[in-house]
Amino acid sequence: QVQLVESGGGLVQPGGSLRLSCAASGSILGINTMGWSRQAPGKQRELVARITSDGMTNYADSVKGRFTISRDNVKNTVYLQMNSLKPEDTAVYYCNANVRNRYYITNDYWGQGTQVTISS
Repeated sequence: QVQLVESGGGLVQPGGSLRLSCAASGSILGINTMGWSRQAPGKQRELVARITSDGMTNYADSVKGRFTISRDNVKNTVYLQMNSLKPEDTAVYYCNANVRNRYYITNDYWGQGTQVTISS
């Protein structure tokens, strides 16, 4: 089994910054793509950013230039640095990872979510 544990959410004022972390643990041989998605109340979950095992990234248009995704392959951890936060960034943020286990079987896993609230 694989567990993803997120941290770093909270309440910040518009224009502020937050850094989310997500650590994967368990039966892991390797991790392919890792990413962050978010879901605001009454809206569908949307992809925010993702990063491949060799560091290639892509972002939702709404966060380009403000958010930066990175990962530490030794720690099996993905980060999301969020700057210039806006009220519309308020959502529950979920990390996910495409994990390869020792049997070379690949599955997608999700974290439990962390709340990010942008408000003055």
